[in-house]
Amino acid sequence: MSLIVKICGLSTPETLDVAIAEGADMVGFVFFPPAPRHVSFDTARMLGQHVRGRARKVALTVDADDAMLAAIIESLRPDLLQLHGKETPERVSFLKQRFGLPVIKALGIQARGDFDRVKNYTSVADWILFDAKAPADATRPGGLGKSFDWTLLSGVMPDVSVMLSGGLSATNIEEALTIARVAAVDVSSGVESAPGVKNIGKIREFIRAARRAHAHLSREASINP
Repeated sequence: MSLIVKICGLSTPETLDVAIAEGADMVGFVFFPPAPRHVSFDTARMLGQHVRGRARKVALTVDADDAMLAAIIESLRPDLLQLHGKETPERVSFLKQRFGLPVIKALGIQARGDFDRVKNYTSVADWILFDAKAPADATRPGGLGKSFDWTLLSGVMPDVSVMLSGGLSATNIEEALTIARVAAVDVSSGVESAPGVKNIGKIREFIRAARRAHAHLSREASINP
């Protein structure tokens, strides 16, 4: 099974093209004004059209209301919604039914007890994204370049597709995959030269490092099943 790589927080055609050319499976666009990666509806429309079916488009929102989500969907035409706020399982289920799109539900992790909520989402979300829990005084719930203790994932993998996020980069992706053994990885700040400024070289390095690490782990698994 191949690794799914998601590059999030894209905001220019140039960085979008590099991500897709290097084989990103998903490309994410942020609709949250406090975030340095926030895109306008006009930019989202332009970028969404630029994708041209070459990757799956993900719209990241934080506790957005129905009207905001409808406007996002009209502009980007996403393939998936990423809910990165405090959305309840009931809210996730409602949004899936209303908009007819698969949902990635992000959950912040700091300690093992944070996994207690996961079971409430496994029947309503298509993906669970584990991210580092943001500090209480943070202005946004993710994209902070912080990782969590990946060993916490041992023995708690839910019966749903899992995506790993938070502080990933080309230098630590092999370690992360070796420990977490997830189906997908998501990176944003780890491929930037400054908050919200994607770096073409870092995008290339991350995707290639992730593919190499996954191939290496797959070979090891086939030799030592």
